Parts: sequence; structure tokens; C-alpha cells
Amino acid sequence: MVQNTGRPGYLQIADELRGQIRSGALPPGQALPSIAQLCQRYEVSASVVKSAISVLRTEGFVIGQQGKGVFVRDPVEVETKPATGEGQIMEQLAQIREALGDLGKRLADLEAAVFEEPKRSGRRDT
Repeated sequence: MVQNTGRPGYLQIADELRGQIRSGALPPGQALPSIAQLCQRYEVSASVVKSAISVLRTEGFVIGQQGKGVFVRDPVEVETKPATGEGQIMEQLAQIREALGDLGKRLADLEAAVFEEPKRSGRRDT
């Protein structure tokens, strides 16, 4: 069953299935339980289970075969795929923030050079 931890249910399911794949409880070539079975096991809707499977598919842990099911991929294939977990996403966001900060500074410097304020002479034009 999915726990009420604040972490989305589909990620909890993906974590558990990923763990089973890594431990060998779900060996390469074996089909995942059906969506209906997973819905019953975790007490969630089909959309939550489908989202969990989508995460595993994106990470390269499983592969779908139309009309047959979703199967565990060979671990060698999984290891060669780049990681797409939360850590990598957070690293990418940090790089984006850094780049935006740099662009902001460069834009401010450019604006200061282009839109230089006129020097005040001390007298007023009327």
C-alpha cells in the first residue's frame, strides 16, 4: 500500500518496483504484474500505476510490448543508460539557475553601458 508520506504514490511504487528489479526479485525478461494487480496491491488507481511504470520505462528499467505487457530489461542495458533520477534533475536545475544568474548580471552590465544616465550639470533646464 502507498504510504501518506508526502511523496507521490506513483514514485513510491516506482521505487519499490525498481528495488525489486535491482535485487533480482523481478529478473530480466519477467513481466511486471498487470496494472489491475498493481492497483489492487497498492490500493491506487490505474493512472497512478501507469505513471509509476512510465517512470521505470523512462529510466530504462522496463520495456513495454504492445499487447503482451511490460517486461524487466536486462541490467546491462539499464546500467548503460544515463540516470534520470531526482538528483540529476536537481543538478540540472542548479545549472540553469547559475546560468540565469550569469545572464542577469551580463544584461545589467549591458543596460548600464547602453542606457548610461546623463551627467547632471547642476543647473535646471526650464
